Amino acid sequence: MSKTKQRLDSSLSGILQWLTEREDEMVASVREMVVRESPTHDKEAGDKLCSHLADEFARLGGQIKIHQQRTAGNHLQVNFAGASSRQPLLLLGHFDTVHDLGTLRTMPWREHRGRLYGPGVFDMKSGIVQMMFALWALHETAEGLPRPVIVLLVSDEEQGSSSSRRITEKLAQRCAAVLVCEPSGPGGALKTARKGVGGFRLKVTGHAAHSGLDFEKGHSAILELAHQVRALSGLTDLKRGITLNVGVIRGGTRTNVIAAEAIAEVDLRVARKSDGAVMERRVRRLRAVNPNCTLHIEGGINRPPLERTKHVAALFEKAREVARELGFKLNEITVGGGSDGNFTAGIGIPTLDGLGAVGDGAHASHEHVIASELPRRAALLAGLIGAIE
Repeated sequence: MSKTKQRLDSSLSGILQWLTEREDEMVASVREMVVRESPTHDKEAGDKLCSHLADEFARLGGQIKIHQQRTAGNHLQVNFAGASSRQPLLLLGHFDTVHDLGTLRTMPWREHRGRLYGPGVFDMKSGIVQMMFALWALHETAEGLPRPVIVLLVSDEEQGSSSSRRITEKLAQRCAAVLVCEPSGPGGALKTARKGVGGFRLKVTGHAAHSGLDFEKGHSAILELAHQVRALSGLTDLKRGITLNVGVIRGGTRTNVIAAEAIAEVDLRVARKSDGAVMERRVRRLRAVNPNCTLHIEGGINRPPLERTKHVAALFEKAREVARELGFKLNEITVGGGSDGNFTAGIGIPTLDGLGAVGDGAHASHEHVIASELPRRAALLAGLIGAIE
């Protein structure tokens, strides 16, 4: 074994031991975040959590920058100086949740048989705690960070990141790689590919008439929309990883009135960036079956896919090597959901996702994380910060 390898082993084992001794502190930090509810659409609640996080990262020596927002919650950027001249890494995440304010009343914080429960605990407040403790561990055990690190935590990821995307992409362009602390896959797997996400709103305008007195004079927007739903469903191509789902339909006013308007909201997922543009064109080429009805289509791709490029694969191999030195096996997975890592991968920055907590139930009532995995995942993140060139 080389001296370099011996130093790596010693450093990682020391970091893991330091973190394991602070598991209770990590759990307490997770609890403090979970009980501070932060729905995406509640600016006041989001800003309060943002302020709390700014204080916590400032205690670690980070330089705080708040990106003020008028509608969404403020976004938090923290800059950490490092000991080398290497490019910084971006640690990326979000502190908003899908859970409404007051969810704690029906879904309270609790600890049970080594699992931590509560709204947002898995997606992704525990991942933020792992960021904090990974940086703290490096300061305490390795005499400072081995390179500059930028932390970006946004407030609107769960609703499309419309106010934070520009900030995310701008910071990523300065970095050698992006490490996304979104929840892990089953068994702690890292996410080396994510589908791209798009959405469309299809509005059909027909002609209203009394369904008993003037049936033949009406042109049903609902009937036309039914034709369009079948056409949209026919664009799904599972072999290429392309799916379209008509998830919401609205239309009509009364049963005895032929509907003058109907609307469908459509979810699109693509595995390849090139397929995003193709599917946008195909959806926009839809034409009304009834010439007396008109279609209005808006929307498109929101998040490009995170594809498993050679750079992503190389990052995963680094992570697997670090995990091996820490004494556990690391797997990878492809998932259909998107994250802000899709944005950074979409502009060509090597991105590795799923470095957050190990658990289950994102967005669900049984959302939880495994407490004993918190130190090990934080150690993995700390090791990657030093291992990436």
